[in-house]
Amino acid sequence: MSKNTTLITGVLLAFSLGFYANTFKQNHQLRNEQAISNATKKSIKLGAFSISLNVKDLKTSKEFYEKLGFTQHGGAMEKNYVIMKNGNALVGLFQGMFDGNLLTFNPGWDENAKNTSKYDDVRAIQKHLKENNIKLSVEADEKTTGPGYIMLSDPDGNVILIDQHR
Repeated sequence: MSKNTTLITGVLLAFSLGFYANTFKQNHQLRNEQAISNATKKSIKLGAFSISLNVKDLKTSKEFYEKLGFTQHGGAMEKNYVIMKNGNALVGLFQGMFDGNLLTFNPGWDENAKNTSKYDDVRAIQKHLKENNIKLSVEADEKTTGPGYIMLSDPDGNVILIDQHR
């Protein structure tokens, strides 16, 4: 009986060790695959987000957004644009400055137009997008530094402006 017990214990031990070794190997492979995937999917920092609206009447639009709880955060009526803010939400109202509406990102800024310590330069974002076969309608000059912008459209034709001010 002790021979059978020893034999069964040995088989169970071998099975358990094999099971745990295989599980360890699979988990290790999964972690390596995730690390490779994360390295190829670089997360880019686009900065503050706002919607930029092409409005017919700046005064009327400003009054409307004030009734929604927004306050003027930037811009000026005499310059034909104002930036409205409600919490973290930003809406830019622009009269006669561009056609259509834009999704806008500002690398290097937070939602209060304050400089952020870490951000991706618009030219680095441009390079990343081009490497990922994203067509740009307007490109930044890669030989420059500081302020610059790029424009692109999403698959549904929504125009995206990535506008760096510093």
